Amino acid sequence: MSNQELVVLGQGDEGCCPALLTAPMDEAQAVELAKVFKALGDPVRLRLLSMIASRAGGEICVCDLTPAFDLSQPTISHHLKLLKQAGLIDSERRGTWVYYRLLPDMTDRLAAILADRPKAPESETRAHV
Repeated sequence: MSNQELVVLGQGDEGCCPALLTAPMDEAQAVELAKVFKALGDPVRLRLLSMIASRAGGEICVCDLTPAFDLSQPTISHHLKLLKQAGLIDSERRGTWVYYRLLPDMTDRLAAILADRPKAPESETRAHV
């Protein structure tokens, strides 16, 4: 198991990445963004993130997540750890249980990065037809 931590985007002085379609990102931004997408690049992690994000009240106990999968509790915990290291979720221990919640700042950043570029004025779009 690696002790390498993922750096959470947008928590340094560099600010948020520009939208993917409006400006080329630099190498450092691409490396950090790839880590977040890698965390999302697994169907189990996508389902976990969806279950956490859609939960009424904004948080869910790991005891409610585990039964939804045909996986062991340590495997679910590993997937949750990767999502947490990517800055997509946070957790809080309450007694023997851990509760997870979405970090909307990261999902908002991802949405902004992937957002379409602003629409060109109609006169410019006609010039290309």
